[in-house]
Amino acid sequence: MDLDPRLLRYFIAVAEELSFSRAAKRLHISQPPLSYAIRQLELHLGAQLFVRSSRQVVLTPAGRALYGEAQYLLQRNADVKRLVSRIDAGLQGQLKIAFVGSALYRNLPDVLHQCRQQYPDVEHILLELNSAEQIELVERGGLDIGFIHANPVPDSVSCTELVSEPFSICLPASHPLAERKHIDLVDVAQEDFVFFSRALSPVYYETLFSMCLKAGFFPAVKYEARHWLSVVSLVAQQMGVSIVPSCLARSGMSGIRLLPFRHQQQSVTSLIWRTAPFSQIKANHVALIRAAYSGAHT
Repeated sequence: MDLDPRLLRYFIAVAEELSFSRAAKRLHISQPPLSYAIRQLELHLGAQLFVRSSRQVVLTPAGRALYGEAQYLLQRNADVKRLVSRIDAGLQGQLKIAFVGSALYRNLPDVLHQCRQQYPDVEHILLELNSAEQIELVERGGLDIGFIHANPVPDSVSCTELVSEPFSICLPASHPLAERKHIDLVDVAQEDFVFFSRALSPVYYETLFSMCLKAGFFPAVKYEARHWLSVVSLVAQQMGVSIVPSCLARSGMSGIRLLPFRHQQQSVTSLIWRTAPFSQIKANHVALIRAAYSGAHT
């Protein structure tokens, strides 16, 4: 049975004051409308809520039962309004965020910490996925925000560049060239190479491959790995050399050296999200993330 919140507030005032005149003054209304409202509530419920006399007003058993329920209903009504308002404002809810592994070394943990601090009532669900998986999920609506390597995206997906940095040549620490300050890519032309998986990120694979071709050699790609940490781990085990984003110098991996070399390609991390439908919670986070990276030194 639906109960008018206004009638419940009137009832609570009378129940607490046990006086129609005092309750009317508390509610800033005159007494006749208050008396009429209580009669309407009693008719609606089919029960007498007060015993009235010229000397006093007393709650009936039904009135005492309604008093506790009325307080709960009004509080629940306020809670629902607050919840809906916060969700509409993007302050509460759930957000699914995916990232490529290298983003962990491009300020992603700090940025996610900012998100949690600014939106503590938002549940952030984190997934590590490759770029192609993220683009597909964002397009289908199964993912809210993604951190990807530079890749073409469909028209239904918005994309903005966050970080651009050079690549480095990754060598085993024991490699004869590892003590140099910088080298040329052609210096490792005869080495076995470890590349990021072509199946998972054809754009990244082709980028690395084309860098070698421009340097004048056809790379012998002996191993492909699904994660950048796997790439540098294979290098550390002297399984080959690689070309990796410079941020992997911050991975803490032992047994490797990252050396700069001359090239024009950049390793790019981009932020993606579904263009429509509009979501305030998503819009809030996109704005925060873009601002965080625009002020970051990576």
